[in-house]
Amino acid sequence: MGHPATSLARMEPLFLPQYTGVSSYMAYTGMFFILVAFVLETRGRLHSRGAVYLWLMIVGSALLAVRAAHVREWAFLALEGIWCLAAVWALSRPFERAGPAPGSEPRG
Repeated sequence: MGHPATSLARMEPLFLPQYTGVSSYMAYTGMFFILVAFVLETRGRLHSRGAVYLWLMIVGSALLAVRAAHVREWAFLALEGIWCLAAVWALSRPFERAGPAPGSEPRG
């Protein structure tokens, strides 16, 4: 019996094994979307409740969730699935901005 990590690395994809390369590209695309949203939000170019930010998060986390299911990464699937659902929920909620978020005042 081999090391558990070695055994997991050899596990067949859950579905469509011939698309392992495609699911890898999907993962990189999803990662890119999430990182772009994060960088733009931290630079003050997007708001975390704005539609563009949330759509980037929805698409990115959905792509990563598909990849996670494909390669049987259940914890990562749960993380990305919940993240995607949270972004969908936030997008469906009306956003009323009462004022700047704490710590977001311009530096002078």
